[in-house]
Amino acid sequence: MTRVALIAHDDEKPEMIDLVETYRGLLSEFDLVGTGTTGGRITEETGLSVERKQSGSLGGDAQIAAEVAENRIDGIVFLRDPLTAQPHEPDIGALLRICDVHDTPLATTRTGAEYLLDGLEADGDRGEGADG
Repeated sequence: MTRVALIAHDDEKPEMIDLVETYRGLLSEFDLVGTGTTGGRITEETGLSVERKQSGSLGGDAQIAAEVAENRIDGIVFLRDPLTAQPHEPDIGALLRICDVHDTPLATTRTGAEYLLDGLEADGDRGEGADG
């Protein structure tokens, strides 16, 4: 099953909820994982099941990076706030680097996220996921 991580900084959480609502049908077919607060909000506001890791500032980004390193994640939507400094910036940088090292698709904008999700759907239609 396709496994997608969903992460959003505080100012981007409403955009994440809107994205998830737009792609609800597709995302309901995926195994979803998210950082604590983002995952909780998605579950509360959309009813989709999300495996919740710690909040990003408590190590959630690092937990998701570990899953990328183990080839357990097929793609990540990480809606970042580029204008606000984050106290856990080293973890964020590590996640981005691990995605590059393991060639894991990562989208940090709404448009990028739409392309990523559309691409994962197309791969699924062709039977070409991380396992296939």
